Amino acid sequence: MDDMITESGGNVFVDLGFDSGEAVILEMRAKLMSDLREYIESTNLTQAQAAEQLGVAQSRVSDLVRGKWEKFSLEMLITFEARIGRLVTLELIA
Repeated sequence: MDDMITESGGNVFVDLGFDSGEAVILEMRAKLMSDLREYIESTNLTQAQAAEQLGVAQSRVSDLVRGKWEKFSLEMLITFEARIGRLVTLELIA
């Protein structure tokens, strides 16, 4: 059986059939969630310590670490980044 490999067009969510507007938001959310998970792991924070820094319950950190993307808006993820001292910026490409 031959496996067919298709090269990505640059945004996996577009490749999966989402419209371009929604795909951009999903990609941004995925990147921020990944960044926050990496921060928690690299600083060796417990979920309780991370929850305190982020200003949320430990169960929300558990959702974040488990990748439950549907539970987090883009705005909330940007807020989390700010609470750990990071600034999220957008780059517009014409």
